[in-house]
Amino acid sequence: MGSYTRNIRLHIQYLGTNYFGWQRQSDKRTIQGELEKALKRLTKEDCNIIGSGRTDAGVHAICQVANFKTNSTIPITGFLKGLNSILPEDIAIVHVEEVALDFHARKHAKKKLYLYRIYESEIRLPMLLNRAWMVRPPLNRDAMIEACHFFLGTHDFKGFQKTGSSVKTTVRTVTKCEIIDSTVGEERFLEIRVAANGFLRYMVRNIVGLLVEIGRGKRSPHDVKDVLDAGIRLFHWQTAPPYGLYLKKVYY
Repeated sequence: MGSYTRNIRLHIQYLGTNYFGWQRQSDKRTIQGELEKALKRLTKEDCNIIGSGRTDAGVHAICQVANFKTNSTIPITGFLKGLNSILPEDIAIVHVEEVALDFHARKHAKKKLYLYRIYESEIRLPMLLNRAWMVRPPLNRDAMIEACHFFLGTHDFKGFQKTGSSVKTTVRTVTKCEIIDSTVGEERFLEIRVAANGFLRYMVRNIVGLLVEIGRGKRSPHDVKDVLDAGIRLFHWQTAPPYGLYLKKVYY
C-alpha cells in the first residue's frame, strides 16, 4: 500500500435505495464504490476507503463514518466541496476532518446506533416509498416496549442473524433498545432505536420484525427471551425490509 502523509475521516449521508449496500462489488453499484470513484477523480490516487461497517442493499445512513489515507495536499474544505460536486445526489459528505494516521473507522468504533422507521397506515403512501416500513395499525406499543427490555445486555444473537452468516462470535452487547414517536417533516413515525457494540447481518431487521409480530399480538414479549436463551431461531417471523433501516450514529 505504501506510506501516506494524511488520514481523512468522512461523515457520509446516503439513501441506499439505488445501491447494493456499502461494500465494493466489481459488477454492482455500491456506496463504497461510488466514493472511491469520486476520490480517484479528485486526488488522482487509488484510495481505499474504510467504513465503520457494512450496510446492506437498500439500507440508508444518516451518518456513516469512513476514512481513507492519501498523499494529496487538497485542503479539508476542498475534499468537502470537491466530493459533493462529483458524488450522485443520493450520497453526500456532511463533514470532513483530518485525523491521526492510525485511526481506523471500523476497528476503533465502540458502538453504533441504528434506527428503524415504521409508518402505521391502512394504505401504502408513495411519498414514503423506500423510506419506511408501512404497517397496518394498530400495534400494541406497550407489548413492544416490554419486549425491548429483553434485548438489553449481553446475549447470543445467533437467532437474529441472517441464515448462513459466518462470524467468529454471535455474542453482542445491546445498550439501547427503545421505541419512540418521531416526526420527520409532517409525518409521524414509530421509531425503533437499537445501539450495540456490534451488529450481526440482519440483526436489527430481525429484532424489528419480531417486535412487529409482538405488536400485532402474534407473539409474546417473552418470546424474545426464549430465542436469546436458545441461541437459535425457534420459530418463523418476518424480517423487516431494509428500506426502513438507517445507520444513525457511530461512537468512538
